Amino acid sequence: MAHLAVNVDHVATLREARGAKYPEPVAAAIAAETAGADGVVVHLREDRRHIHERDVRILRQIVRTKLILEMAATTEMLGIALDIKPDVVTLVPEKREELTTEGGLDIITHKDNIKDAVATLKNNGIDVCIFIDPDLDQIKTAHRIDADMIEIHTGAFCDATSEHKKTAEFSRIVDAAKIGNKLKLGVNAGHGICYNTIKAFKGLNEINEFSIGHSIISRAILTGMDQAVKDMVQLIKELKSNEAL
Repeated sequence: MAHLAVNVDHVATLREARGAKYPEPVAAAIAAETAGADGVVVHLREDRRHIHERDVRILRQIVRTKLILEMAATTEMLGIALDIKPDVVTLVPEKREELTTEGGLDIITHKDNIKDAVATLKNNGIDVCIFIDPDLDQIKTAHRIDADMIEIHTGAFCDATSEHKKTAEFSRIVDAAKIGNKLKLGVNAGHGICYNTIKAFKGLNEINEFSIGHSIISRAILTGMDQAVKDMVQLIKELKSNEAL
């Protein structure tokens, strides 16, 4: 069965909207683990718009499953990662003006910088995942620079407004997952996945882990974190299939 990593960034977003000390993303992470999540994800951005360094440090102490730190491949962030030592670092692109991460990291264009970041993290015992679009050349480059995993950006599929577009984008995800698996990369998927779009992944057994945040936190506001996570865990359990796509 594929794993579920819950991103708690948007709990911090709500906290920052009021400039308050609550709600607490650390408490949300504990609740997610208790409900069956296999990992906790946070994105420490340059502008600190939601998650703060303080949050990551506390999470490192209390997360008992797996702590995944999303970050840009900058000198500042590498220093923080080497100090805190999350279980996994996912390298992502970052622009100040974006509402959320808009696409995958262009490894080909920034190959030398990303390759150095991957080596630095791995030499310090931290597994490295790279968030990339479902582009075969990008995936092959991730393999060449010795990344441990890729996270396929699923936003174009999840946000598609026509069946034709959905079909085309999902076909790209399938191809990406299969080539990643063939290259012996860990294959994760994330961005925009909700309780409806997750069902499309049934039978795509090459995906090891789904990283999901916004939809779970949104449901948690109405049902509670425990139920929201359990509902997604159940849907992921139902994806397992031995049938070839």
